[in-house]
Amino acid sequence: MAKSLPQFSCTACGATHRKWAGRCEACGAWNSIVEDKPVSAGPGTRLGKGRNIALSTLAESEAPPPRSASNMAELDRVLGGGLVAASAILVGGDPGIGKSTLLLQAVAAFANSGLSCMYISGEEAAAQVRLRAARLGLAQAKVQLGAETSLRDILSTLDTECPDLVVIDSIQTMWLDTVESAPGSVSQVRAAAHELVSFAKRRGVSVVLVGHVTKEGQIAGPRVVEHMVDTVLYFEGERGHQFRILRAVKNRFGPADEIGVFEMTGAGLAEVSNPSALFLSERGTPAPGSVVFAGIEGTRPMLTEIQALVAPSTLGTPRRTVVGLDSARLSTILAVLEARCGIPFAGMDVFMNVAGGIRVHEPAADLAIACALLSAREDIALPAETVVFGEISLSGALRPVSQTENRLKEAQKLGFCEAIAPRLLKPATIPGIVLKEMPDLAEVVGQVFGAG
Repeated sequence: MAKSLPQFSCTACGATHRKWAGRCEACGAWNSIVEDKPVSAGPGTRLGKGRNIALSTLAESEAPPPRSASNMAELDRVLGGGLVAASAILVGGDPGIGKSTLLLQAVAAFANSGLSCMYISGEEAAAQVRLRAARLGLAQAKVQLGAETSLRDILSTLDTECPDLVVIDSIQTMWLDTVESAPGSVSQVRAAAHELVSFAKRRGVSVVLVGHVTKEGQIAGPRVVEHMVDTVLYFEGERGHQFRILRAVKNRFGPADEIGVFEMTGAGLAEVSNPSALFLSERGTPAPGSVVFAGIEGTRPMLTEIQALVAPSTLGTPRRTVVGLDSARLSTILAVLEARCGIPFAGMDVFMNVAGGIRVHEPAADLAIACALLSAREDIALPAETVVFGEISLSGALRPVSQTENRLKEAQKLGFCEAIAPRLLKPATIPGIVLKEMPDLAEVVGQVFGAG
């Protein structure tokens, strides 16, 4: 039998390599490549004949999976309506963003709703978790608490207790004695995640895994862990802001890209039922460079304020600083404004920000970004009751976006009476909203700002 060749993996990004190297070619991390050890070295015998599996047709129907609500509306929204039994959930986020606080509140909420819950911490002692629970007012919640890193002991305990929900904080601290590598390595994380997910499916226990993230914001370890689990959630937020966003990037039991909004307070995370009103609450008199964008996050319409500042630059290469937006998208919009509308930004520093610490990813924000840039450059403030949305093509044309009526209804609910948007394929009429349909960016520059 041929001898198997060793395989190496990067602990930062999970990329595989045929030999060891000091620097990972995939992510550029130094001293992160380690040799993978097999979980078990079984005999190389030939497989015998197995049993026939049960097959079914696509036409067959079955009841939807049962869900358990936590009475935390924002969390239930992100999960798709509640916790599904025997599901595996991976939660990632920056250090200190509030992952442990969120999950401690969540497990207490599920315990109060009647589930048998367990919280296993591999990073903190049990006394530290109790101190946090007391600060959050959760000391009386019926949650079983444990502090352990040995996965063999944890699985034995789970097999005996068989709770409805268990939180593992975190997967990078778990240690499996059948794998010859340090905790947090690619082999350990992959093996530990496989054992926990298999246990969840076999015993009907819902498992929540906390994952560390790399400096790029991706969950550390092999990407295969994200494929193993049913749901992947990211807990986002800026340290300078009190708002936190729980975003679903994968969900087998509900819509992806759904978000839940929380506010960090002294007593823990508080739910934000109307984030649009909260994000715009500190918006005062209209100022140049400030534009309200009517966006969609998952299934929820949300209004956010996009701010721009344009100033003459004293540097040879003007600065482009972006917070909460895609910097490549900003560069594209600046190029379209110069090439299609004749408005140059050369020799000018450009600063962009999304108020409240939220991150905007959808292309429908293109027109709001362009209007904020034009407003700051021309020193012209848009009316306070105006919202903007639309996608900009490289030719300068404006493309219609999805869920226009939901965007306009959310704007009308918050007192806005005018909207600047692309021409719609299907007319949308919302009482109290005057819709200004624009064919291209040049029309917006001429009619709204009188520039060009």
